[in-house]
This record gives sequence, C-alpha cells and structure tokens, in this order.
Amino acid sequence: MLVATYWRTNLTLRQVAPLFGVSKSAADRILDHLAPLLALSPARRPRKDTVYIVDGTLVPTRDRSIAASSKNYRYSTNLQVVIDANSRLVVAIGLPLPGSRNDCRAFTESGVDRACRGTPTIADGGYQGTGLLIPHRKRRGQTHLSPQQEAENAVHRRARARVEHALSRLKNWKILRDCRLKGNGVHQAMLGIARLHNLALTG
Repeated sequence: MLVATYWRTNLTLRQVAPLFGVSKSAADRILDHLAPLLALSPARRPRKDTVYIVDGTLVPTRDRSIAASSKNYRYSTNLQVVIDANSRLVVAIGLPLPGSRNDCRAFTESGVDRACRGTPTIADGGYQGTGLLIPHRKRRGQTHLSPQQEAENAVHRRARARVEHALSRLKNWKILRDCRLKGNGVHQAMLGIARLHNLALTG
C-alpha cells in the first residue's frame, strides 16, 4: 500500500511515511525492496492470433542521466509501451531513453522490439522502417490515398487508439507526470504501475 500510494499521489517519501506510521528511511527501504517485486512479468509466448500495439510516451523526470529536453519542453524520458490489442493488457515496457529520442529508434534501443518479434504489431507513422504495421502515406507525386487505403487507415486509427487509452490510464498515476526517482526508479515505477493496471483489467 505504501508503494502504491507513493506512485499514485507522487507525494514525497517524507510525506508518505507518517501515513503508515514509519520513518522516512524505513519508507525508502520499503520502496527499494518492494518496487522491483511489483514489476510486470515478461510476456508469455503469444497466441497465433495475437496482435500488439506499440507507442511511446514521455515521462517528465528530474534525472538528467536518462532524460533530455523533448517536444513537451521538459526534461523527459521516452518509455515504449506494448499492449495486446484484444485484451488491452500491457505486455512490455522498454528501458527509459532520453525524451529527444524518436520512437523509431527507441523501439529497438529500448528492447521492446524483442517482445514484438514474430507478432503483428500496429504503430503510428513515427515507426517507419521498423517493419511494423503503420498507416498508409502518400508517396511522392501521389495527391491522395485510394479509398481502400483511406478505409484501412481508419481501421488502423481505431485500433491504435487502444494504446493511447492505456497510456492515459497509466498516467493517472501522478508519479508519471513528474518523476523524482533516480536511476532505474522511473522504469521500476512504470513496470509496477503496468502490472497494477493489468490486475485492474483482469480483476
């Protein structure tokens, strides 16, 4: 409960500790010990009909070693998130990368490409060249897309909206709006929150 409260409220440990009748140093030890145990488990081998959706999200963080000034004009880290298109469960979270890293590079450098290997994966146009299923784009000299391409893009948008909804629910946890944790803390928080998100969907 202490760890979940800390992630949900983004209060400092000095503020959270009295709520549970412990000292700040004890709360710090509890967080260090329990946060890794709450982490999302590696995805099981997917069924043959499984489809994944991937997208990146920027998490503002104060640890400059894993952050960079990004398009939200804050120092952020880029976290790649993969969900199952049918169950909407989170199946993988990539390693944190500087927020200036584009999604195309972050997909492979974060390691989530391994989770998607062999499984059809939907992504937006920012993942061009990765082999993922991205929307049709007008080619050079092409004035408009064909009706079939437009229809396929509409289906693609509706499917991809599921990962955006999942990211929105993950970011209801306030620690992902301004993370003070250092080192792998932001990654552990994201993995733990993803597991709690999955438990809420399946419970």
